[in-house]
Amino acid sequence: MHEALEKGTSFGAPSVLENVLAEMVIDAVPSIEMVRFVNSGTEACMGVLRLMRAFSNREKIIKFEGCYHGHADAFLVKAGSGVATLGLPDSPGVPKAATSTTLTAPFNDLEAVKALFEENRDEIAGVILEPVVGNAGFIAPDAGFLEGLRELTHEYGALLVFDEVMTGFRIAYGGAQEKFGVTPDLTTLGKVIGGGLPVGAYGGRRDIMSMVAPAGPVYQAGTLSGNPLAMTAGIKTLELLQKPGTYEYLERITKKLADGLLLIAKETGHAVCGGQISAMFGLFFTSGPVHNYEDAKKSDTAKFGRFHRGMLERGVYLAPSQFEAGFTSFAHTEEDIEQTLAVARDVMSSL
Repeated sequence: MHEALEKGTSFGAPSVLENVLAEMVIDAVPSIEMVRFVNSGTEACMGVLRLMRAFSNREKIIKFEGCYHGHADAFLVKAGSGVATLGLPDSPGVPKAATSTTLTAPFNDLEAVKALFEENRDEIAGVILEPVVGNAGFIAPDAGFLEGLRELTHEYGALLVFDEVMTGFRIAYGGAQEKFGVTPDLTTLGKVIGGGLPVGAYGGRRDIMSMVAPAGPVYQAGTLSGNPLAMTAGIKTLELLQKPGTYEYLERITKKLADGLLLIAKETGHAVCGGQISAMFGLFFTSGPVHNYEDAKKSDTAKFGRFHRGMLERGVYLAPSQFEAGFTSFAHTEEDIEQTLAVARDVMSSL
């Protein structure tokens, strides 16, 4: 980073570092044959929305209740993350026209998706989802759900988009699509590919991505996109992720944390459910199971609030929402996990 900083923070022009990171992303993510860098996950989802509509010549999209794809107008319909935490099903300032083409379905409900396709034949550009939900709390896909979406989008001539801003390079080097063996048409990625610096990307099949300017007519640009600082951090991050044992370590410490939290909660008399996949985990204060956002909303959010404050007062900072997944990283040690569980036992015993 220091070396890159001395050469310049942004040039308003391409740099060779973009090519290096682009090749690494293309090699890693099964669906990506071409990639475009942007400045955030929100920007990536905005770009992919315009692209999927242009490629299909259709306007409607399907998203899932509780899935968050950034704060662009078209996505602020039954969104998760901070929108769910604040109790805002939508947001003031979003005109009805901006969301009139956004259709919603419950996560893990293939029949609901099929019904929407039947009701809107030849009108749906595509389906976008978090393959593992992180913005309504941690919700894993049911067996066959992702495969079913792949079949339905093929059948109805629509595109399948995986929003891997959270899952990309986190639950596997190739993201959820590698983990579950389901390849979408397009993928969005977030700050993990820039080592935490402001960066995002969208990519996919060559025939679709070739529509993006300057190769094609779909306009998208950004002066800071692909800036040398973010590219440098991204290259180094992906190099570290390629080291042997990386994901085995993340799986081990995250499972220890998630299993430990569930056990402690039950031993101290709290109705809980949750789980983890690689470095992603979550805990709901409800007996569950949680398959979708409606299930997640049955959680005792007041109890979660007390739990979060208790943890924070004892030096453990968790995501400040019942509707937000947690993550581990290489920075976390076995000792950190043990300390967190010890604090959790103390806090849950006093709830």
